[in-house]
Amino acid sequence: MVRHGWRAATRSDLEALPAEVAPRLLGARLETVVDGETVAVRVTEVEAYHGRGTGPVPDPGSHARMGPTARNATMWGEPGHLYVYLSHGIHSCVNVVCGPEGVAGGVLLRAGQVIEGVDAASRRRPAARTTRDLARGPGRFGDAVGLRHPLHDGIDAITGEPRHGARARLQLLVDPLADIASGPRVGVAGVAGTAAFPWRYWVPGDPTVSPFRWGRGAREAADKGDTPSVLD
Repeated sequence: MVRHGWRAATRSDLEALPAEVAPRLLGARLETVVDGETVAVRVTEVEAYHGRGTGPVPDPGSHARMGPTARNATMWGEPGHLYVYLSHGIHSCVNVVCGPEGVAGGVLLRAGQVIEGVDAASRRRPAARTTRDLARGPGRFGDAVGLRHPLHDGIDAITGEPRHGARARLQLLVDPLADIASGPRVGVAGVAGTAAFPWRYWVPGDPTVSPFRWGRGAREAADKGDTPSVLD
C-alpha cells in the first residue's frame, strides 16, 4: 500500500549488503506504536555497518566484526528486524538489519524528522530545545520512537508483530531520493571512522542531520593517508 509516497518495506528490499541498502533508507518512514502512542519519523541520516565475512572488506567499526555474540545476535538474523543496542549504557540506538539471514549487517538510523506524534516524542525527549532536535542523533532517535534495549531488540519492522508492548513498521519511498551525500561515519574510532569507509549517508541541507565529529584516533588515521579503500 502506498501512502504519501511511501510503500511497505519487504525483506527482499533489505537483502543486499548494508552499504548498498543504506542510501535507500533515506526518506524512509519508521512508525512505532509504544504503549499505545504512535510516532513516525522520516529518516534523514544513516550509517552502514557490515560484520565478519560480510562484503569484500572487513569492517573494524562493526559490533559484528568478531563474529556472533549475544549482543549482536540480531544482526545475523532475518533482514527487516531492528537491532536495538545500548550505547554508553544510556542510549538505545536503532538499526535496520540488512543482508541475507546468517550474514551480519545493519544500518544505523542516525537522525530523522518527527512527522507524526510530536507530542509523544517530546515527552520522551524533554531536553529537546526544538522539534528539529527530537530525533537528531541516534540516541535521540531511539528515545523519540520509544524503542528500548533489551526489550525491543529484534522487533520485526516488516510484519509489525508486537514485542513487549511495541510495534514497528518500516516504509520506503516509492521513488528513492536522487540527491544524497556520503562521507565518514560519525564518532567511529580509528580507520573505521575515516573516508576509507564512506558509509554515512544523509539528506543534504536537512536541518535534522547530526553534526560530524571524529572518533578516537580517526583523524590521525586519516592524516596518515594509508587507509584502505572500500571502493577498490
